[in-house]
Amino acid sequence: MQRKQKIAWLFLLILYSCAAEAQQYMIDSLNFVISNSKSDPEKIKAYFLLQEKMLFKDFDQCLAASQNGAALARKINDSSSYGGFQDAIGRAYYFKGNYDSAATYYYQSLEILRKTGDQPKLAAALNDIGKLYRKTRDLNRSIQMYDEAYLIYKRLNDENGMATILNESGVVFEYKEDYAEAISRYKRSLAIRQKMNDTVGIAYSLNFIGGACTLQKNFKEAEENLVQSLELRKILKDSFSIALSHGDLGFMYKEENRLDKAIEQYQLSNAIASRMKFMDLLLSNYKELAAIAEKKGDYAQALTYYKQQTALKDSIYSGEKMKQIEQLNAKYQAEKKEQQLKLQQTEIDRKNYVLAGLSLAALLFVLFGFTFYRKRQLQHKMTLQAEVMKQQDLATRAVISAEENERKRIAADLHDGVGQMMSAAKMNLSAFETEIDFRNESQKTAFEKLIGLVDESCKEIRSVSHQMMPNALLKSGLASAVREFIDKIDNRIIKINLHTEGLNERLDSNTETVLYRVIQECVNNVIKHSGAGHLDIALIKDADGISATVEDDGRGFDATDKQKFEGIGLKNIRSRVEFLKGTVDFDSSPGKGTLVAIHIPLGH
Repeated sequence: MQRKQKIAWLFLLILYSCAAEAQQYMIDSLNFVISNSKSDPEKIKAYFLLQEKMLFKDFDQCLAASQNGAALARKINDSSSYGGFQDAIGRAYYFKGNYDSAATYYYQSLEILRKTGDQPKLAAALNDIGKLYRKTRDLNRSIQMYDEAYLIYKRLNDENGMATILNESGVVFEYKEDYAEAISRYKRSLAIRQKMNDTVGIAYSLNFIGGACTLQKNFKEAEENLVQSLELRKILKDSFSIALSHGDLGFMYKEENRLDKAIEQYQLSNAIASRMKFMDLLLSNYKELAAIAEKKGDYAQALTYYKQQTALKDSIYSGEKMKQIEQLNAKYQAEKKEQQLKLQQTEIDRKNYVLAGLSLAALLFVLFGFTFYRKRQLQHKMTLQAEVMKQQDLATRAVISAEENERKRIAADLHDGVGQMMSAAKMNLSAFETEIDFRNESQKTAFEKLIGLVDESCKEIRSVSHQMMPNALLKSGLASAVREFIDKIDNRIIKINLHTEGLNERLDSNTETVLYRVIQECVNNVIKHSGAGHLDIALIKDADGISATVEDDGRGFDATDKQKFEGIGLKNIRSRVEFLKGTVDFDSSPGKGTLVAIHIPLGH
């Protein structure tokens, strides 16, 4: 099995540089590595290459490869690869037209990659989210994502990444009708691609320039750039981009009122898009074809195109409903493909004897490189782990700091802005009362009630602002802040006992803030949901760290029921404690109250 694994990787390296006709051999080799390799990191690499190969060939196969890769990455705790696969899953859903699913996976990827610090994968995820916001026409947020991705690529001196972002962000400026800026970005990207001698990138930049010229009604220059891009893509035999080129040429001819040529280009685009199941492009093309038919006065044909568009939408929704069935079928298909691969391997061995000498040399080179890589990896392992921990800690502190600063700002705005205006309104109403000649006692009573409502609003605003950022927490520390918080709770609702120990000295501000918010959330949960009459709170600092317990005599709940922990309140408690690298445990059962136990280690 080891010999077969090494030979498969050799095939992968050789076939990767071959022409378009060798792509199927590349895909077969990757699938063979995935099925037969005993090395999980090698399988991860194969899954990444496979989903890249399948993205513009078959979206469903791309999605399957990405999902399988994500499952393996999660199994071996490879967070960086897991984040990259989440982005790849979102990308597959995007091209399938499932934008809500795409957004879910994009943001999961973004959260993971920010924590791992994998800058290239993070920049790619930001680019994908920028594209999604561009699709939904949230243009300002799209530009923010693109700008952040561009800065990362610039720091990495990644010219390919910078050129990609210039093209993608240029489309946003097209939507803003700032065509000069859009074309400027496309031409900057083209210059980089020409410097790199990147034919694929040159074709994309030319296509973008042609599209912008179309919107400017500069049809001569638009046609020159679009045709040049199409010819390059035909040489590359890139079906996905050829379909896009035909569609862009169709739009250009439609705008130029050369309707027959527009129809011809859209039909060429649809032929490819249908084979690839490129639903988004098909929907767009049918929409344009219907508009052209209407413009020509052929309303029957226009109706046909509209029906095709509607049927295509229905098929997308039906496909979504069939997803679960496809997943159940996946295991069967995987076993079937494994048998097919074994049969194919015999044929591959027979055809590739001529590569035996080159295979041996390449194998030795790979082994040498892998040995060197492992040696370097071991040397830097401790340094990298320390740096990752440092970056995670900095990110955690930044999140907490930003949240508390926002609370302070809102509390100040309520107290100094709205609160002051409400107080002024009360004073003016009170002064106005002496100047009004009430016709009867009922009018006077109604006016006094109005003043009373304003007064209650002032008190409520002050109460909310103090809850969001209590002065005691800023001035006196955690124990005083908690004491002040529970003193404001009516003991007719619930009786609360507070015990503190070892908190004479101030704690780290982040620790105090997080523990205060957690205790505040726990108490609010008890009052809202438990029906308890008594609540005991303990805060103790010792040599091991800081312990906090919140125990009530309420109705309790089934702590083994995972659905009970899906609420925002309990999720907030867990996430805040995890920020401080602490632990939180819930001990409860129906009719026996609830105990929340929290521990934060010192020097976290």
